[in-house]
Amino acid sequence: MLFTIVSFLLLLPSLTSSSEVQTWIKEGYWYSGGQSPVPDIDSTLFTHLTFAFAYINNSTYELFIAPYDEPYMSTFTDIVRQKNPSITTLLSIWAGDSDFSTFFSMATQPSHRTSFIESSIQRARLYGFHGLDLCCVKPDTNTTKMENMGILFDDWRTAIDRESKNSTRSRLLLTLAGHYLPSKNTASYPMESIRRNFDWVLILSYFYHLPTMENFTGAHSALYDPSSNISTDYGIKEWISRGLPAEKIVFGLAYHGYTWTLLDPSANEIGSPATGPAVTSEGLIFYKFIKSNMGCDGEKVGYNSTYVTNYCINGSVWIGYDDVEAIRTKVSYAKEKGLLGYN
Repeated sequence: MLFTIVSFLLLLPSLTSSSEVQTWIKEGYWYSGGQSPVPDIDSTLFTHLTFAFAYINNSTYELFIAPYDEPYMSTFTDIVRQKNPSITTLLSIWAGDSDFSTFFSMATQPSHRTSFIESSIQRARLYGFHGLDLCCVKPDTNTTKMENMGILFDDWRTAIDRESKNSTRSRLLLTLAGHYLPSKNTASYPMESIRRNFDWVLILSYFYHLPTMENFTGAHSALYDPSSNISTDYGIKEWISRGLPAEKIVFGLAYHGYTWTLLDPSANEIGSPATGPAVTSEGLIFYKFIKSNMGCDGEKVGYNSTYVTNYCINGSVWIGYDDVEAIRTKVSYAKEKGLLGYN
């Protein structure tokens, strides 16, 4: 699943004009296991770039930097600032899936929280980042875990403010990459804590339908879904109804697609029967590969304005992804709803 999550870390080109005010966030993630060397990033297209990932040590609860990431991490900010001296960089901390239990073990104990918080600030300063990002912790049905999460966020913000005051350095940004829904059953993210402690929340607006989980083609990043609540529009409205202001929400745009093997190539719309993933074991495929290797042009490409997604048909392979039409509509949606920007 980590591979699935990091697929969205390939960088998106800017779709906003240079005349817009600087408060509009144009953010991208960069992952060392991805396909784009740091010097190739056109950082002029972004206001913020985030390095992914640091991890939480499961015994000391301090921030852990993988040895293969350290050389990239130590030069990341300097390199992207060569093209854009005003770029703001953040260090993202992975806390999803298999690291979920480690995160909550850390959040439960005050001493563990202190180890994590202090080391995160220290690592951000050491490597020249201007902020910290927590990625991919999902809401849990255990209310005690959610309460501990809220305490962690309070402690983290307090420590960041204190460090800035004591060092007279600019305060580190603190951001969250969250699930498209803010709650699970009756339990919810600690919304009050999130609202007062984070500079913004990136809504991970994808992974709704996967070929490893469903035997029909699906819009994995659907803006709307007329037949269910599994959509970005529904999720963003839920976040806002739970108390997160629209101006603190960053819209997550997918820069990857998923491939299904069609049961019948002549039945090739969204919701058509499929027999599982195609091309790769999970069906995941990068935008660059879709455009250069899958023959996705001309009559093979479709756009579904109901779901706001593109799709491509190549024989028995069905690819759902976001291309220019979908991204343009989603960026317009983010502006119309008064969101803070996009990632």
